[in-house]
Amino acid sequence: MLASSTRQRVLFGAGVRKQLAQEVRALGCTRALILSTPPQSSSALDTAADLNGLSAGVFSRAAMHTPVSVTEEAIQHARDVGADCVVAIGGGSTTGLGKAIALRTDLPQIVIPTTYAGSEATPILGQTENGLKTTITDPKVLPEIILYDPELVATLPVGMTVTSALNAMAHAAEALYARDRDDQTTTLAVDGLRAFAEALPQVLRDPENLAAREDTLKGAWACGAVLGQVGMALHHKLCHTLGGTFDLPHAETHAIILPHAVDFNAQAVPALLTPVSDVLDGSPPGHALWTFARDMGAPMALKDLGLQERDLDRATEIALSKPYWNPRDITADGIRALLQNAWAGTAPEK
Repeated sequence: MLASSTRQRVLFGAGVRKQLAQEVRALGCTRALILSTPPQSSSALDTAADLNGLSAGVFSRAAMHTPVSVTEEAIQHARDVGADCVVAIGGGSTTGLGKAIALRTDLPQIVIPTTYAGSEATPILGQTENGLKTTITDPKVLPEIILYDPELVATLPVGMTVTSALNAMAHAAEALYARDRDDQTTTLAVDGLRAFAEALPQVLRDPENLAAREDTLKGAWACGAVLGQVGMALHHKLCHTLGGTFDLPHAETHAIILPHAVDFNAQAVPALLTPVSDVLDGSPPGHALWTFARDMGAPMALKDLGLQERDLDRATEIALSKPYWNPRDITADGIRALLQNAWAGTAPEK
């Protein structure tokens, strides 16, 4: 067992999801509402059946970027069925819905991750309304319990495995240069990066390698936990802009933006990003991440996600509004050039 804070219980192990009923009872609850996205509704139904009478049913309309309208619908459903806790089974979309419900109702949460999103380990909620994605940090949204079961990610498609892993790695990379970083957060970030750098190639060679899958889940926890302890910077601002306004897929967008945002900031704080080079191929950090992503088969260009080149000016404008703190000055020309390279899939220079 690992714990990212005294308020969160974190368990790892093959089959640990089967302890769900025990964990629901430990919260003092008897009517758990199971949350999922539409494609994972069958898993949610199976989970509800496994609860042996402790389930209040299933809500399977979780959506990418956590739309406020879906949250409001889920809250009403939770009230209608008398839910006294929520169980999110899935990735960032489902976890986000559970957090949004908790923010408004204070219902306790259990998360059973099926990707490497890492958001389950943070008190951060990103949600979308009227085409804009905003984030808040609030202790109320930190899930009480996480059950990391490598059996659930053993069948995660290879493409999703890679983009989800890079999404998690982005949290750790930004933590290295965060304004409020310290020795403890830096160690946690490096641990997360190293876990993925070592285990992800093993997973790609043998996707059902449960030991390697568990190592990647430990990496996801470390990357998520460190994000919950430090502030976000340019990388996350750009991804929130592209996801919230242009509805680009979350993990794929993080995977593409990561090398370019790191390269941009490495110009200002090269020493802080040295660990990225150390755990990868030794080249400059942005290029090392770009090469790792390419070798893992990740998407490399925003244009391949459907973003139009004409959208880059608008994305730049939004990214410059209410910018997150960043170690390098953010300018329109700098962000526009970064986005152009990410749109085209051009490698950062060595």
